[in-house]
Amino acid sequence: MDILFFIVIFLIGFIGSFISGMVGIGGSIIKYPMLLYLPPLFGLAAFTAHDVSGISAVQVFFATIGGIWAYRKGGYLNKQLILYMGTSILLGGLIGGYSSRLLSEGAINVIYAVLATLAVIMMLVPKKNNEEIPIDQVSFPKGLAAFLAFIIGTATGIVGAAGAFILVPVMLVILKIPTRMTIASSLAITFISSIGTTIGKAVTGQIIFVPAVIMIIASLIAAPMGAAIGKKVNTTILQWILSIIILATALKIWWQILS
Repeated sequence: MDILFFIVIFLIGFIGSFISGMVGIGGSIIKYPMLLYLPPLFGLAAFTAHDVSGISAVQVFFATIGGIWAYRKGGYLNKQLILYMGTSILLGGLIGGYSSRLLSEGAINVIYAVLATLAVIMMLVPKKNNEEIPIDQVSFPKGLAAFLAFIIGTATGIVGAAGAFILVPVMLVILKIPTRMTIASSLAITFISSIGTTIGKAVTGQIIFVPAVIMIIASLIAAPMGAAIGKKVNTTILQWILSIIILATALKIWWQILS
């Protein structure tokens, strides 16, 4: 491993974590394809899908800590939402992270592409404007929230993601949570989810230590910076940024699978 390896992995972690902190996701939707496709462009050895999912799982754990810290004030962290969805997504992440060792690389990539496609569709669905609801009056169907979180946790645990890239559209479109509360609470839920996913990946030996540490350092620096900027950006712009990111990723993964 040389200096180029460290630079490339650090930049992938930094860019992904900055964007993830800004739009309220763990960042695996961005870093998964970057880790798969960018290192070979610089003459570095390619990671396998299992390698990438393991590295992503650990990185998301630390990236969300930085994001949560930036949103800790302001009342945007909905404790009930975090409790119901966080508990369910943790269980799903444990199951998905452990069972991923039974799947081929191709199957993992297909699951990732399907999840990204579903997230794009939901982001493009017209949304009722919930931004004017006072943060202390926000309500949601608890049973539905827990069920959806479990399904998301299981599926995203397989690909080493904490699930925020699909969790955010679900919270916005189905549960009708205001955008800033969605961003802040999804970071906390994603953090809980990443615990289960990381444990599942670690137990099955799918985590490569050195690149994971580099990504962690980048995450702790970049995620709070992104979250600080995200609090100042118009919510509609944040939603469009997230939609474009997810769409580009879905198209890239499908192109790779089908070509």
